[in-house]
Amino acid sequence: MSIVGQRKTKEEVKDALKDIASEMHNKMEKGVPPSMTLPVRSKTNIGFDNKLGVYKYGKKKSTRDATSLGSARQLLRSLHVTEFIEQMIDSGKSSTLREMYYISEAWGHGKFGSQNESNNLAEDLEIVTKCLREDFKLRPEEDGARIIGNVTFEERNRKGDWMRINCRDDVGDSGYGVPYNVEAEKLTLIEEDVDFIMAIETGGMFDRLVENGFDEEARCALIHLKGQPARSTRRIMKRMSQEWNKPIIVFADCDPWSFRIYASIAYGAIKTAHISEYLATKGAQYLGITADDILAYDLPSDELTKQDLSALDSELTDPRFNTGYWRDQINLMKEIGKKAEQQSLAKYGLDFVTDTYLPEKLADIGLGY
Repeated sequence: MSIVGQRKTKEEVKDALKDIASEMHNKMEKGVPPSMTLPVRSKTNIGFDNKLGVYKYGKKKSTRDATSLGSARQLLRSLHVTEFIEQMIDSGKSSTLREMYYISEAWGHGKFGSQNESNNLAEDLEIVTKCLREDFKLRPEEDGARIIGNVTFEERNRKGDWMRINCRDDVGDSGYGVPYNVEAEKLTLIEEDVDFIMAIETGGMFDRLVENGFDEEARCALIHLKGQPARSTRRIMKRMSQEWNKPIIVFADCDPWSFRIYASIAYGAIKTAHISEYLATKGAQYLGITADDILAYDLPSDELTKQDLSALDSELTDPRFNTGYWRDQINLMKEIGKKAEQQSLAKYGLDFVTDTYLPEKLADIGLGY
């Protein structure tokens, strides 16, 4: 399924949602239990799409029907949610996923048992309707990335007016805050004067690079991922890479969880495999910290935990890490039994990361300055 470039109009979204109810109604009229068919959403049902260059769901399907109480309740919730979304579209409102969870308290047997159930159902409806969560006017609780660098956007504000914002000259030290909807109706990419985009995992390292003026010195835009990046963060990086033809570089901690942050940017995540080509930036490169760096720079490090080791073993069977580079890094990490944070580079002083480490690492991948 591909939905890239296929943003739906309000009427198209409403029609897609009504089709769900119509299908259930038609089956019940024929005496057949209503049902909904979905891809199996697990790592075992993800394969590499050579054409798109990302990982997507395979052909394994699961059917949710009304033959059991649990499945019947999920179908009931689906109908409540479709009605709720249609009401938001008609009224011009939006809702957080958390708000939808609490609104379900009024749905009787259809109320959600947990926030996770609410989030998963929103994703299920994306798959069934081939619409996006943004089309549904549903937004996450967390905010998106922060950006600093000589790039200029136009953003439509709540009054409907377009504002021109340069992410270096028109923002403070915290940078430009990425909205939850970064599509053309909300955000336009105007112009840039950068050579690459660097995505940074931690706030401390983002602040260090900003304070040291790294965005100007290296002619790049800096993006604070805030840990596992929000969908809007991954989408804006995809757009900047695609529309401006700029390389995306990921600078993160050296631990298995940070490696997965990179994989979600470059290849997509399991939870959002149905829209990987919409979110993933094919060709994004991992800069560091790596297991090699721990040894080469003699970085302060911590012992790997049992959970870390288990996660590394899992990554060795994850198709997103099925390259010689990643197998070597993961196996070396297991061999030395260590992990390290970005800010361990401060061992050599506050300027070491911008004066020595990043110039050396960028030169290795052809982005020296």
